[in-house]
Amino acid sequence: MVLDTIDWIIIAAFLLLSLVIGLVSKKNADGGLQAYFLGGRNLPWYIAGLSMVATTFAADTPLAVAELVAQNGVAGNWLWWSFLAGGMLTTFFFARLWRRANIVTELELIDLRYGGKPAKWLRSFKSVYLGLFMNCMIIGWVNLALNTLLIQFFHIPTDQVLYYTGGAMLLAAVYSALGGLMGVALTDTIQFIVAMIGTVTLSVLVINSDEVGGISGLKTTLPDTYFNFFPQLDSAENTGTVLSLSIGAFLSFAAIQWWASWYPGSEPGGGGYIAQRMMSVKTEKDSFKATLLFQLAHYCLRPWPWILVGLAAIALYSPTYSVHQFTDIAQVENWKEAGLAVDDAITNLQAQIQQNPELEKQIHFVYSPRSGYIQTMIDFLPTGLKGLLLVAFLSAYLSTISTQLNMGASFLVNDLIIPNSKKEFSDKEVVNWSRVTTLILMVFGLLITTQINSISQVWEFIMEAGAGLGLVLILRWYWWRINAWSEITAMVAPFVGYTIGQFVLVPAFGDAFVAQKGTYIFTVVFTTISWIAVTYITPSESIEVLHNFVQRVRPEGFWNRVYPVNNQNIPALFLSWIGGVLLAYGLLLSTGKFLLAEWMDGGILFVVAAIGGVLLAWGMQMHREE
Repeated sequence: MVLDTIDWIIIAAFLLLSLVIGLVSKKNADGGLQAYFLGGRNLPWYIAGLSMVATTFAADTPLAVAELVAQNGVAGNWLWWSFLAGGMLTTFFFARLWRRANIVTELELIDLRYGGKPAKWLRSFKSVYLGLFMNCMIIGWVNLALNTLLIQFFHIPTDQVLYYTGGAMLLAAVYSALGGLMGVALTDTIQFIVAMIGTVTLSVLVINSDEVGGISGLKTTLPDTYFNFFPQLDSAENTGTVLSLSIGAFLSFAAIQWWASWYPGSEPGGGGYIAQRMMSVKTEKDSFKATLLFQLAHYCLRPWPWILVGLAAIALYSPTYSVHQFTDIAQVENWKEAGLAVDDAITNLQAQIQQNPELEKQIHFVYSPRSGYIQTMIDFLPTGLKGLLLVAFLSAYLSTISTQLNMGASFLVNDLIIPNSKKEFSDKEVVNWSRVTTLILMVFGLLITTQINSISQVWEFIMEAGAGLGLVLILRWYWWRINAWSEITAMVAPFVGYTIGQFVLVPAFGDAFVAQKGTYIFTVVFTTISWIAVTYITPSESIEVLHNFVQRVRPEGFWNRVYPVNNQNIPALFLSWIGGVLLAYGLLLSTGKFLLAEWMDGGILFVVAAIGGVLLAWGMQMHREE
């Protein structure tokens, strides 16, 4: 794909702007630990909120949504829509507590909430596990998505693409290392705006093209099942004849996943870069507003441009419905073969185009759900807008990578190096260590990228590795009996449960057990029983530790056995939470119905959103600020 001069100018200007923001923010970042990793706790709430949204919008996100839509229609998005209830729980029950704790990282909470050697070991272990290992896994899958974009858009050979991705990652590492969180958050905000403009523009051009024929043409081409907002529930594995989910799979998404699983950006009770942003604002009220903005923008504002392009890509390129004629020079005998065969065909096509660019004029491409989104960019964007869309994807990529690097460095410096060193560090030394650690993480991230072949496998691993951990992360704020051993057990047990599921239960019960998400549900139950048992077997934290935690954080919940607390706000918080969930789901689904010209359904769902807004406002009016 050849870009025109204006496209390159747009891309270069954006990359230069990102670097300039890092340089401008450097002076603020030089102020020490809090200045570097929390922006001096001086971020405006809307900057913090938009930064959260930008970070969850990675280069792989539109491609992943397009794949979900191709596999299960609009309803396939319940895989991530189900996290909304947990996100709203964080907004109303935890955002203020994170800011009130007055800590630098989420792992510092371990030393505040627990005591003794188990707490010190847990904090050090999680700094490496989350800051290095899990963080680099996330970086790897984000890099893999950018690789896909670069290979298909520019026909870069697969053995060379990592050099280009590494260059983009180096830019993120440089401005992240220079500007700290303030530079990252300011850049995130600009990147999010650019990314949304780009994806909305693409959706308008594609949907209104002659080939698609608008929403009416799209609905004429594709079966109605693609436009169902809720999956058809089957008792057995999806046969592929209908867009459906097994009952077990849907229940795992809607009833279990949101509170039980640790997942980046959707940690039960908050955590990771979400907690970092909540702790970086000026006040507790700002922390709440930033998190509410994040939830509404994440679920209600962003998805529909991706979903519409995903649907259009099926109509345009899928062999079943396509209006195009394809030339298959890779000689794929069956267009409906498994995904690996199609991916191999794509690789072969790209290799031949790289050797002979003239072939691009004679062929289209081999369709796969993820590649369809990128192909719409190639086919429907005029000069200038190609550069804008590439900037949008680069924005999404850089915002995620820069945040992961900054957050990972904060865990390693604040929770591993400083607590385990006998040396007293000056502010300058802390910032220098932080910048060096950021660059080291970049190198490790690139190394991990070379070992990852599938984004979905990384997703599955992360979900299984945190299955059942979520309830501990929630209850540690609200129940005095939770101790360090509870959290340690909840981290280890998922690996044991997953092993039992894969090597004992799957062979015993077969594919139907997998289709019903049996291994995941078993792991959640196994982990929950394990940590509850360990909680009662092991001694509670000392009264002194518990008193210090309650006095600083002032949580609601079950603390009266060790310290008197005021639970008068709990009814108001629950009412606000229910209202927030109804508001967000109502806005999300009504927007989709309106876009698909289903006016009656859209109106009903908008009324649901309005009721949710009233309940939210009522709950907030009942809430008494301390």
